[in-house]
Amino acid sequence: MTSPIQTPSYQGSMLMIVAPSGAGKSSLVNGLLKEDAGLKLSLSTTTRAPRPGEIDGKDYRFVTKKDFQLERDQGHFLEWAEVHGNFYGTSKPWIESQMQAGSDVILEIDWQGAQQIRKLIPAVQWIFIFPPSIDALEERLSKRGQDDEATIQRRLAAAHIELLHAHEADYIVVNDSFEQALIDLKHILASCRLRSEPVMARNPALLKRLGV
Repeated sequence: MTSPIQTPSYQGSMLMIVAPSGAGKSSLVNGLLKEDAGLKLSLSTTTRAPRPGEIDGKDYRFVTKKDFQLERDQGHFLEWAEVHGNFYGTSKPWIESQMQAGSDVILEIDWQGAQQIRKLIPAVQWIFIFPPSIDALEERLSKRGQDDEATIQRRLAAAHIELLHAHEADYIVVNDSFEQALIDLKHILASCRLRSEPVMARNPALLKRLGV
């Protein structure tokens, strides 16, 4: 069993972004990453083949199923899942190294993965992205032009299930206006950086001077 990360000794914070497909999660995360050099996107490990244009070590960490299963059995993943015959996992060593170095880590993840990570890292901050309405979500999915109608309907059905878990999140951001939603995420990130655990981990000399 994977042991919990002892977050009070880490200088960085950890945020999870959960949202139904089409809610704008990836666009918001990319916008946040462009404006904040101290924020790092978690690099997922997968056994699927790279898609055209994808780069190993940038988009995903691509490994064989044998290597994935070995790392899984050694407790290297905070969470993992099998999707359409391929394995996906969130690397514990990578996240630990980033947080030790003082970087804040952000994960794009589904609600099931978020639940797994919350059990291991109680201090993780869970952010749920809401679309303004189901109609708006369907319109966004259609405009993307990536899925046929049957796939869109499956995604909408999955969205209803995902939304039922929004109450488990620490924050909710409504992505009605992209600009406002991005501002809201910046405020949440600023708040996370002021939590007592990472602030105290970043300032050992100050704590010594204060006798804390």
